[in-house]
Amino acid sequence: MAQYRQRGKTWTYVVDMGIDPLTKKRRPQITKGGFKTRREAQAAARIVELEKQNGTLIKESDMPFEQFAKDWLKTYGRSGVKVSSVRAREKEMKHFISVWGPFPISRITKKMYEERILELNEKYSHNYMDGIHACGRMIFKKAVTQGLIKINPTEDYKLPKKQQTVEELEKEEKDINFLEKEELAHFLKLAQSDGLEMDHLVFTVLSYTGLRIGELLALKWVDFNAKQRTLRITKTIYNPTNNFEKYQLLTPKTTGSKRTIEIDEMVVKMLKKHEIKQKEIKLKNKPIYQDSGFIFARDDGHPQLRKVFETRLHRLLKKAGIKKNITPHTFRHTHASLMFEAGATIKEVMEQLGHTDPKTTTVIYTHVTQSTKEKTSQQFSKLMKGLLN
Repeated sequence: MAQYRQRGKTWTYVVDMGIDPLTKKRRPQITKGGFKTRREAQAAARIVELEKQNGTLIKESDMPFEQFAKDWLKTYGRSGVKVSSVRAREKEMKHFISVWGPFPISRITKKMYEERILELNEKYSHNYMDGIHACGRMIFKKAVTQGLIKINPTEDYKLPKKQQTVEELEKEEKDINFLEKEELAHFLKLAQSDGLEMDHLVFTVLSYTGLRIGELLALKWVDFNAKQRTLRITKTIYNPTNNFEKYQLLTPKTTGSKRTIEIDEMVVKMLKKHEIKQKEIKLKNKPIYQDSGFIFARDDGHPQLRKVFETRLHRLLKKAGIKKNITPHTFRHTHASLMFEAGATIKEVMEQLGHTDPKTTTVIYTHVTQSTKEKTSQQFSKLMKGLLN
């Protein structure tokens, strides 16, 4: 039976929870105040008593949000997800911890969650906000299943649509960078004549396949079929610390990223030649060589670091006089653009690149078709000038 008392102008109820049958000790009472009338306090207490009778009563936790979020992240990390996913979630949940850290998780309301999301939505891209919102949903869903909160503040909340500004659209187009085919040919010739060990091979394979740099560095000889002229992409390398011994092989970025692609005969010959040279290095460095079958291995057998090829790329670009903002990923965009120029369909390019979302593929396609239109327009202008002069 609940008890009621008036404090100033408000009423408080106290519900006795009885004896715990397991511990034989009295359970803590449930108390809540702030009701304007005794009747309001009685109605609220009755709900608690009914939940107690039905076995559905949840005593919300006073656990700080930060403590629960960090505990959740540990569990999430042990659930078989990628290390890169754990790092992403850790980064995303910090946007909530920064404002709710010491605050009891049970006292975070739907209004508080909505206001925080709207505040962040003004700062970050829609894709990043998708990740932040997904992280918030997972944290509070876990709190509900563990009986720490009654109401999930993220339930039924939909991320607001974000209208891209002109500046954002322009930036998106700049992010999709390319090398024109003449620039690519010049660069690859320079990589052959002035490049360091494996430079010409690496940048040629990136250019001719559209592989992500992580996919390329994870390739093993078992993934290469010289007779069928194919490469099998089943993994990507993860090495955020750039320590050549502390890498991890993870599944590809998306389900569509797992694929087998055909490669050019020239690339096949280059890989076979590289294999012979690598065998010589194995014999020479036999005492220290850790043979895990990587195609693009260091002289000790460990996979080469991404950072090494990024540094070498900048060196060659400087020599080539190419002033564009080029990264290893640029060769992927370049490969896609040249496939479109050669007449490939969006579906064919998506399969080659392992894209599941056509957005990036379509942006590249738009760039190529726009470039073609401009060239056609220029050719028409030249033709008309010749006729009019």
